[in-house]
Amino acid sequence: MTLEEKYRKAAEAIAAARALVITAGAGMGVDSGLPDFRGDQGFWKAYPMYQRLGINFIGAANPAHFQRDPAFGWGFYGHRTNLYRQTEPHAGFSLLREWIERFNQDHFAVTSNVDGQFQKAGFDEDAILEVHGSIHHLQCLTPCRTAIWSNHEEIPVDFASMRAQHIPKCIHCGGTARPNILMFGDYSWLSDRTRQQEHNFDAFLCDHRDDPLVVVEMGAGTAIPTIRHLSEQLGYRYGATVIRINPREAQISGPHVSLSCGGLEGLRGIDQALGKI
Repeated sequence: MTLEEKYRKAAEAIAAARALVITAGAGMGVDSGLPDFRGDQGFWKAYPMYQRLGINFIGAANPAHFQRDPAFGWGFYGHRTNLYRQTEPHAGFSLLREWIERFNQDHFAVTSNVDGQFQKAGFDEDAILEVHGSIHHLQCLTPCRTAIWSNHEEIPVDFASMRAQHIPKCIHCGGTARPNILMFGDYSWLSDRTRQQEHNFDAFLCDHRDDPLVVVEMGAGTAIPTIRHLSEQLGYRYGATVIRINPREAQISGPHVSLSCGGLEGLRGIDQALGKI
């Protein structure tokens, strides 16, 4: 099947769907200019200081840093906070919203990303599941209680040393605050906010159990396959058509659609095919 034929098949499935699930991994942000940290070299290219220290992504995204050295822990996450605040969602987000409006579809976005780009692109907060939490929300490191609050902190970072020049504090006990993100080897992440999002998603799926459902998956790799597994589960349990867009790992068995390209390129190809329907 040619790429154009795949675009047409994807477009026909989307046009016939009553509900749309958008699943997104780290590759979703590449077209917005965000690195996806593919392998240690990809991470070190974005953060050369960590290469000099011999720290990879798993080592940097570790809550133990906040306990031992909060300024160092916040160096990575402070820089990411600033970067995500500055980043504008790429045009693919708008294409997805246009399809939803054109075909009057109920929809839900599920992402392993913590960048808040779906909210920034105008998607409804109540129709988003952030499986690993959000950098735009904070919690107590201890934690002293189950409170989760919005991150309005300004966190300047010395990029040469990857140390934060301001350490956010818990609004309740005054101790160190941390992002409400599920990190590697995490022992204190508060999952209440994400759990409520999961309840919302479960309700969405229940409402559309018998409806034609399409999953548009973008940038979800195999290293941490949470999003890929979810997409495939929706295809198996709910009979959804999965459209997998990935430049390196697009493989998926029929009757699903595999598009070996970047997220924005794939969405634009589908959009062109939709224009012919």
